[in-house]
Amino acid sequence: MVLSDGSIRREIEAGRIVIDPYDGDLIQPSSIDVRVDRRFRVFQNSRYPYIDVRQAMEDLTELVEVHGDEPFILHPGEFVLGQTLERVTLPNDLVARLEGKSSLGRLGLLIHSTAGFVDSGFSGNLTLELSNVANLPITIYHGMPIGQISFMRMDSPVERPYGSGDTHSKYQGQGEPTPSRFYLNFERTASSDST
Repeated sequence: MVLSDGSIRREIEAGRIVIDPYDGDLIQPSSIDVRVDRRFRVFQNSRYPYIDVRQAMEDLTELVEVHGDEPFILHPGEFVLGQTLERVTLPNDLVARLEGKSSLGRLGLLIHSTAGFVDSGFSGNLTLELSNVANLPITIYHGMPIGQISFMRMDSPVERPYGSGDTHSKYQGQGEPTPSRFYLNFERTASSDST
């Protein structure tokens, strides 16, 4: 079941859901707004002829930071990684969905391509997969509400929360826009094949 505004507030007050920094004014009827931070990972397309998902491509993206009231400009067709200003921590019996804001969607701003699900036990800033499907550049300002998280209660606590040793969680504790670590799946498969 999706948590209501009152249930979200009670879970935060009890310390079961942690949103840091927390602003109670951001609670909506069935979600809480999250804001965008200052740092973005911009793809450097000239460095590789293609993206090889089996390889660590550490310099595929470059971390940039906007300062003061300066906006980040997202151009039409561009895809960058951003992150939430808020650090989010979930208990082992709740999951969350990150979704965009309808007013920004109506301008052509998408905040995730496929990764809107947040597992039980996750703790960290959420990486945003930002794309502009409009025909004009879009400004993104530090601290503006960029998405919303809704929470769902599970039928029982999970046995292996995200971040526990055997889950191979690649993004637990992330504190900046984190590039893909999909290549670790291949390394793990190769090491288990050799045993």
